[in-house]
Amino acid sequence: MNIQALLSNHIKTAMIHAGADTNTDPIIKQSSKPQFGDYQANGVMGVAKKLGQNPRAFAQAVIDELNHSQVLNGIAEKLEIAGPGFINIFLDNTFLSQSAQFARTTDKLGIHSDHTQTVVVDYSSPNVAKEMHVGHLRSTIIGDSTVRVLEFLGDHVIRANHVGDWGTQFGMLIAYLEKMQNENASDLDLSDLEEFYRAAKETYDNDDAFAEKSRLYVVRLQSGDEYCLSMWQKLVAITMTQNQVSYERLGVTLTDKDIMGESLYNPMLADIVESLKKQGLAVEDDGAYVVYLSEFKNKDGKPLGVIVQKKDGGYLYTTTDIAAAKYRHEILHADRAIVYSDTRQSQHMAQAWAIARLGGFVPDDFLLEHHNFGMMLGKDGKPFKTRTGGTVKLAELLDEAVARASTLIEQKNPNISNDDKQKLIEAVGIGAVKYADLSKNRTTDYVFDWDNMLNFEGNTAPYIQYAYTRIRSIFEKAGLDSNDLTGDIIISDDKERTLTIKLLQFEEVLRQVAKDGMPHLLCGYLYELAGIFSSFYEACPILSADTPIKNSRLQLADLTAKTLKQGLTLLGIQTVEKM
Repeated sequence: MNIQALLSNHIKTAMIHAGADTNTDPIIKQSSKPQFGDYQANGVMGVAKKLGQNPRAFAQAVIDELNHSQVLNGIAEKLEIAGPGFINIFLDNTFLSQSAQFARTTDKLGIHSDHTQTVVVDYSSPNVAKEMHVGHLRSTIIGDSTVRVLEFLGDHVIRANHVGDWGTQFGMLIAYLEKMQNENASDLDLSDLEEFYRAAKETYDNDDAFAEKSRLYVVRLQSGDEYCLSMWQKLVAITMTQNQVSYERLGVTLTDKDIMGESLYNPMLADIVESLKKQGLAVEDDGAYVVYLSEFKNKDGKPLGVIVQKKDGGYLYTTTDIAAAKYRHEILHADRAIVYSDTRQSQHMAQAWAIARLGGFVPDDFLLEHHNFGMMLGKDGKPFKTRTGGTVKLAELLDEAVARASTLIEQKNPNISNDDKQKLIEAVGIGAVKYADLSKNRTTDYVFDWDNMLNFEGNTAPYIQYAYTRIRSIFEKAGLDSNDLTGDIIISDDKERTLTIKLLQFEEVLRQVAKDGMPHLLCGYLYELAGIFSSFYEACPILSADTPIKNSRLQLADLTAKTLKQGLTLLGIQTVEKM
């Protein structure tokens, strides 16, 4: 149920009949206080100003149209004009009851899967021959949560893991892999990719013969040499096998089938640059080819030059990202492409996509969105590091999360069975790390704090997970199966009404997450829902109430549990039945 959209459609029609143009937006918002109704139409004043009318008089004309058409009969109990021309909307209790009952007994909680776009979401993007570290966490889990929401709403989503699997460093890596195989033919161990990369770089810097072979292997690899390709494929496979372990621990939906590495676009780069040259867009500058973009200025205020081909004939990340945009439009037939990478890449992405449009590689109506994010910081306000100042490996972070969760669970519930305990530890530990990140606005930096994220109070995964198990325990205590509940949902108390309205706003928040790629909005919704349920539970007896009220309140409890579980699932966070 999308009450916001329902009200928006009806009120927009009434505004048009009252004299507004067809592109008008009634701007329907959830009211901040009960005395202002459940929703407000805030667009009336702006339209009245355009029409040269008194806003309150225009608001009355809109209400008259709504009353005449009767389209809100049975939906809104009352409409009233407030302040300079807001329309306050008070929803009908019977409408709320029936909508909640429908949501509880239908697939997807009554939410329509009416998104029909093909969306490519580019996220995670680790590098070959390097282990994933905390810097990959935000892209991986924010992207994966967005993917889950888009699919839930009906979009066809193509996951794209833009793996760093191409470039001049691969000559060095292939040469070092060959050296390892020759020296340890029966004992090849690449379990520590970081050590492998460091050793390869050190050998490259100190061994001229090795460096020369590395440069030769780059040329051979880029020309399709069979031996170099096979060694390169081995490096990619070893790396991605290790990364898949982290994805599975995180509950992330990426697989090997989703890899779209930089190498995928390599065959396209020469044609792209040639096309830009022919169009007069890429011009020679000191041996390199540069595209000048008028919308970006250099320090002298002149159009900024963006290199698409280096002096030596090589290509840059910009060229690859132009090709990636072209590939998404032409080959994947996407309507929308989203890239998750950190804020420092914002200008780079904007320039690549500006060239893609300028060169005619993608049309103007093709949606290209950079969903940037801030950094994970330590308590000192600096980028999150190990105590020795090194980069924190993702696997080590998850190990620590599980260890800390284990200690916490042992203290809180020492009598839980071993099987249940292990599931609970994984769910709480991994969930806490993910939720701590997802609950922050992705555009900001955030401070990583173990104590806060594993707290059973506040906007944390353990709090939401516990709220879910607490509701399920009501049914267990009563010996009831929620599927057997019958009767109507009856709204007889303000706490019931508040809870019902919040439950029916689930779809609204999901559509906002899908639009803006902001999972923190869903986290905020779940936290508020859990708090509203707690107030309802304290004020409204459930099991001791008379049968019709008892059944009604149990249905609200059931819908709350289902919504919390579905919300956490869309964040990629597990629930457990007992805590």
